[in-house]
Amino acid sequence: MANAPSAPPSAQLTPHGASFARLGGIWALATLILDQLVKAVFLYGYDFISCAPCAPWLEGENLCLPCPPVEVTGFLNFVMVWNTGVSFGLFAAGSLAGTLVLVGFSVGMSVLLGVWLMRAENANLALGLGLVIGGALGNAIDRAIYGAVADFFQFHAFGYDWYVFNVADAGIFFGVVFILLDSLGLGPWRTRKE
Repeated sequence: MANAPSAPPSAQLTPHGASFARLGGIWALATLILDQLVKAVFLYGYDFISCAPCAPWLEGENLCLPCPPVEVTGFLNFVMVWNTGVSFGLFAAGSLAGTLVLVGFSVGMSVLLGVWLMRAENANLALGLGLVIGGALGNAIDRAIYGAVADFFQFHAFGYDWYVFNVADAGIFFGVVFILLDSLGLGPWRTRKE
């Protein structure tokens, strides 16, 4: 009895490769859950939800009610910023259609990154992709619910303020760092599948 030909090794998802995909999936889910939990604490615990998002298609007038910052340390404030754009407020959506485009883009990119994650060959890449996927989906949920992304963390020192961000943004940032380390052949978990 002849054995059936098997798929080439590059087309097979080995048990080791599946564990990298699982690792990335766990990090994506953890990032998404942590992001949404932290946002719930700030929006409803600190009552930052009462600060109206600056989105003209929401009910009523386009009111942007500022919330006073909560000073945590000499270098960290909790503030409420509704970001209608992408990173650093770029490409701000000024309409419902623009917001839907950004939600669709985030979900679409997450799907493509998920396909890449299924082919991840080491933990660095899997971790990086998982963090980016979880962060992108966390911000997409905000856009779908509120019409903007809720950002809270503001670092400042020596008279300089940095961009306000959230857990999802941090996940995306550190995910990109791990992906770059992997592309350069660097990083703490460079074990490749066999």
